[in-house]
This record gives sequence, C-alpha cells and structure tokens, in this order.
Amino acid sequence: MEKSIYSAEYQQVCDLLRQLRREARLTQVQVADALGVPQSFVSKYESGQRRLDIVELRHVIEALGGSLSLFLARLGADRTNSN
Repeated sequence: MEKSIYSAEYQQVCDLLRQLRREARLTQVQVADALGVPQSFVSKYESGQRRLDIVELRHVIEALGGSLSLFLARLGADRTNSN
C-alpha cells in the first residue's frame, strides 16, 4: 500500500470530490462558506495537497449535498471501472 498522500488511489478521492462539487454547481468559495473554512482549504484537498480525515470528509460530502455511504459506493464503482 502506497503511503504518500499523492498516491493514485487518493487522487481518485480528490477527483471525485471535485467532480461532485461541479455536479452540485458549487464554487470552492461556496463549499468553503458552508464548511466555515477558507477557500484554500477546499483547493488544497481537491488538489491533493491536504488529506481529509473521515470526519472532515463527511462534512465536505454533506456540504456537497451527498452522503458518505453514496460517496464510498461511487468511489468503489469508479475504481472498478478504471481497472
């Protein structure tokens, strides 16, 4: 298992978060406002410069109008389709 935050597997998480934000038609600023954090927080986790813990991930997904269980299912489906 790769330990770097820059692993291909973690990049899939970042890509899916960015995709979900765009599908929700939200800007990074809007997501940041909903989370009560600076826009740079959103930019950093979307680009893979910052890792989210499970609690932060849940909050981000909820700010995007989703649920953690659906996110994980979609992440798993995306992973299966890319292999």
